[in-house]
Amino acid sequence: MIEIKKVVETAILIGVATQQQPIEKEQEYLEELSFLADTAGVEVKKIFIQKLSMIDSRTFVGSGKLEEIKQYLIEHEVGMAIFDDELSPSQLRNIETALEIKVLDRTALILDIFASRARTSHAKVQVELAQYQYLLPRLTRMWTHLSKQRGGSVGMRGPGEREIETDRRIIHNRISLLKEKLKEIDQQKTTQRKNRESLIRVALVGYTNVGKSTLMNVLSKSDVFAENKLFATLDTTVRKVVIENMAFLLSDTVGFIRKLPHALVESFKSTLDEVRESDLLIHVVDISHPEFEDQIVTVKQTLDEIGCADKPTVMLFNKIDAFTYIKKDADDLSPKTKENMSLDELKQLWIAKDNRPSFFISAHTKENYDAFKGFIYEEVKQLHIRRYPYDNFLY
Repeated sequence: MIEIKKVVETAILIGVATQQQPIEKEQEYLEELSFLADTAGVEVKKIFIQKLSMIDSRTFVGSGKLEEIKQYLIEHEVGMAIFDDELSPSQLRNIETALEIKVLDRTALILDIFASRARTSHAKVQVELAQYQYLLPRLTRMWTHLSKQRGGSVGMRGPGEREIETDRRIIHNRISLLKEKLKEIDQQKTTQRKNRESLIRVALVGYTNVGKSTLMNVLSKSDVFAENKLFATLDTTVRKVVIENMAFLLSDTVGFIRKLPHALVESFKSTLDEVRESDLLIHVVDISHPEFEDQIVTVKQTLDEIGCADKPTVMLFNKIDAFTYIKKDADDLSPKTKENMSLDELKQLWIAKDNRPSFFISAHTKENYDAFKGFIYEEVKQLHIRRYPYDNFLY
């Protein structure tokens, strides 16, 4: 049998550190960008960071850095450059002209991952809509003509109309069609949710890759796809969960991420209806991640955007089995940082500064899981009693 070798695309990553975004923060973003590239199946060869007072409006990085990058690309035969921030159409055009290779920004990379992960018609329509909204202002770049989507352009051109204008009209028409499709799907999902109104609804929210799907599988005894990749779950999955004599609906939603493209936030707002209409949120956090506090802020900001910041919330710090810290030497008198705190110290610190219920568990090993499960049972029971007081005889 002939073995077919899969060709892996290679890329470099490029970021800029400014006064507003110091180099330590940019390094964190680039680490996440590297994980995004890995999720997309791209091998990262090198990371470039430039310190600038402000991002270059023409080429994102300075001309000297761009020349350095070009030499590296030629010498190491790398085929792609990925920038950590969204590039303007003119920046994208100028950089591609200078480097003569494929250029992506963070938004395009995330959109590509979403497109590869979309499974249901709902997710596919949402991703396609976001892609067209991203492409529309970038039509001056060389890319495949979209007339095939409309069966050719005969009869569509006016006298002297340029091909770019034809493409723009085709995309506008496609966007309108996709928005209508989304409305139809949203109406169907609204009807489905109304049919489930007799049960209390609980939603899992959190940053991407914090273990929401694994927790969903443990709680619902189901087999939701879970993987150590970013955006393993795009579609909202709903399962009926029964704890003792109490049944409720549990939703697993798409994970959030820093610098999430605006087009995706808009397209996926309908997916987050399950969050908006839930009675209780379980905010899942990866306690083993060094930047878990920044991730919490990102999730809170997104919840605020969709009007869910004030919902009853349980903080669930997951992956305690993977938690590590650097123990300070006894003679080290410097102030203790988060990296030097034990799990117990972090627990005390977090519980002291947040008045919401907090649990520290491992969904993978089920450590401390029973206490969390018991708490959820009591919370759902109280919500049910308040909503359906005449069912109290069940308790």
